Amino acid sequence: MCASDASVNPPLSVILPYTPSTAAAAARFARALAGPHEVVLAGEGPLEVTPGPRLHVLSGQVGKGAAIRAALSKVTGTVTVLQDPDEAYDLAAYEALCRPIHEDTADGVFGRRTVAGLKPELLAGRALGGFARFVTDTALADPLTGARAFRTEALRSVTLTSDDDAVDAELVVKLAAQLYRLAEVPLPLSAVPTRPLASHLSQLRTLMRYATVRDDADNQHEGYTSLERMDGAHNYNAWLGKRFREHLGRRVLEIGAGIGTITRELEAGLELLIALEVDRFYVDRLKNLFRGKPHVRPYLSDVALADWESLQAERLDTIVLSNVLEHIPDDAAAVRRFRQILPVGGKVVILVPALPQLFGSMDEAVGHYRRYTPKALREVLEAGGFTVDTLEWMNLVGIPGWFVNSRLLRRRAMPKFQLKLYDRLAPLLAQTERHVKLPVGMSLFAVARVTETAG
Repeated sequence: MCASDASVNPPLSVILPYTPSTAAAAARFARALAGPHEVVLAGEGPLEVTPGPRLHVLSGQVGKGAAIRAALSKVTGTVTVLQDPDEAYDLAAYEALCRPIHEDTADGVFGRRTVAGLKPELLAGRALGGFARFVTDTALADPLTGARAFRTEALRSVTLTSDDDAVDAELVVKLAAQLYRLAEVPLPLSAVPTRPLASHLSQLRTLMRYATVRDDADNQHEGYTSLERMDGAHNYNAWLGKRFREHLGRRVLEIGAGIGTITRELEAGLELLIALEVDRFYVDRLKNLFRGKPHVRPYLSDVALADWESLQAERLDTIVLSNVLEHIPDDAAAVRRFRQILPVGGKVVILVPALPQLFGSMDEAVGHYRRYTPKALREVLEAGGFTVDTLEWMNLVGIPGWFVNSRLLRRRAMPKFQLKLYDRLAPLLAQTERHVKLPVGMSLFAVARVTETAG
């Protein structure tokens, strides 16, 4: 399947989840692959294969998701291929699946099925693939393909809960949300792969759940839902990124990087970007997102416990906080810390939620201690030793939506479809707010500068 020269490429494992109807094909694939590669067969039904040191058989696994979870416990290769045992797939074509992983340009590679035609099976797969792209915000043309390769470490980091064929949808949702690098290669087929209608329906239901009521952490990490949904608001994030970049130096510390939504907007062209984040759940995603970019350094720490002496030695010239200061219990002490490590001329660039009257359930869900007024933000910056150069309202149009969802409906996160609709308006809002001085807004944007040497 993939190049077998172990001196060049890392060890490869192949997982073949099978059912009684695909057991014979799975056995044929296993016999062809076993030897140079480790093969794990997992599923239900009898198999005409002889288990050995490089060929494992896990019977009694009902459902594709259950089979994959069981198989992962046996895998020892650093690269793992997941393949449906369908005769349409040609093993000789699969070397391309592994190449981006060997070259360290991808963590997961999807084989884009290139069969022409209008057969119902093809149309169903294309429609589901389009919906999967919408839900995951990936550019994969065929995200539900039956042939995929992964860094085993990345595959194991994803918590899969589906027992049936819905696991294919769950897998791409969670890999994309955890910011792994996903690539795609063409995969010519000898025939149209077949999947039962129940498989398509299961995948559709799963995608609908992740699009509406569930996040990729299966709603087990409150506050993450809001961050994940905001990450998909590309126009809005580009707007914020542009505002921040106008005031950046070359060596930047971002406080509270989260899952890298704003970090991604800032990193291009910087000499150094330290992304400080207190939650390991998010730091793991930052490491995935910026793998291969040494100028971006995720840093796991609480603001109060950070090694500020070491940070000062990094010669930082700018500190960025995008919707973070409101999360810090003692914001005044934090601002004094920022002042101590910045040289004269150094800046803090800050976005905070505004208007205490808007404080509601969504603020509580993401851990806000407060929403600011212009007076309160100016006071905390000036008391910390900064001179405020810019203090402006932002995002007037967002006020009604936040008030209705957070105060009236008491929702814990902004509805995804509503956020996508708002994101469509973001370019227009950005242009308007550049030319109109707002009387009020749901956010405050501030730039403050160090004018004197710290005492």
